[in-house]
Amino acid sequence: MYIDTHTHIYCEDFNADRHEALRRAREAGARALLLPNIDAASIAPMLALCEAYPQFCYPMMGLHPTELPTEGTTRVLDLMEQELQDHPGRYIAIGEVGLDFYWDRSREEEQKQVFQRQLEWAVRFNLPLVIHSRSAHRELVETLLPQSNKVRGIFHCFSGSREEATELLTRFPHFMLGIGGVLTFKKCKLPDTLSQAVPLSRIVLETDSPWLAPTPHRGKRNEPAYIPLIIDKLSEIYQVAPDTIAQATTHNATTIFHTL
Repeated sequence: MYIDTHTHIYCEDFNADRHEALRRAREAGARALLLPNIDAASIAPMLALCEAYPQFCYPMMGLHPTELPTEGTTRVLDLMEQELQDHPGRYIAIGEVGLDFYWDRSREEEQKQVFQRQLEWAVRFNLPLVIHSRSAHRELVETLLPQSNKVRGIFHCFSGSREEATELLTRFPHFMLGIGGVLTFKKCKLPDTLSQAVPLSRIVLETDSPWLAPTPHRGKRNEPAYIPLIIDKLSEIYQVAPDTIAQATTHNATTIFHTL
């Protein structure tokens, strides 16, 4: 049994076979799927899926850093905060939130302000953070560090260096690294980083589906049923049985997401 801590299975890419994909996930061993929100428009389809699959699909609430509207960002954040206030216990985390300066830095300060506000939600509502960080490691550390003892969560889709992994795990002791399909890519350096700097007790599994499908599905649509391919690769890296990987990462996820 495993937990996919990050899947966008509610999105349009699954419209043709969403229920079949959920069935495949269960058959592959999925115990739970955690669904990160990205903007105002994704809230309704995400919640509809969670209502259709209670105790299997769990929603998060957040505004993704690359999904900031051209105007009205504050209104969107107000809506999300009201949703959190009106429905205590509905959301399993604040996510997907964070910083992304990969394409440009034109809205850097706005991204930081939005992330800071959502960080305050995590403290206020006692919910974990699911953090997206791309080309923003230093800025992320500086923003999160003042609250390091008050928050827990996941650094989603981690694929950084040994030094970055060590810094994140040391400075943020209540966080895990989310490991997904990138781990299986041929030229990926993440296996070395994990074996040298990351104990099994500090990782959780994720797909980020429909993106970042593991080998041999790379370039195609990803889905939660592919988690066992990631488990097999982790089994090689840590030199333990696949069942040990599944059990350890499930335990790690439940220490972050208390309601699982």
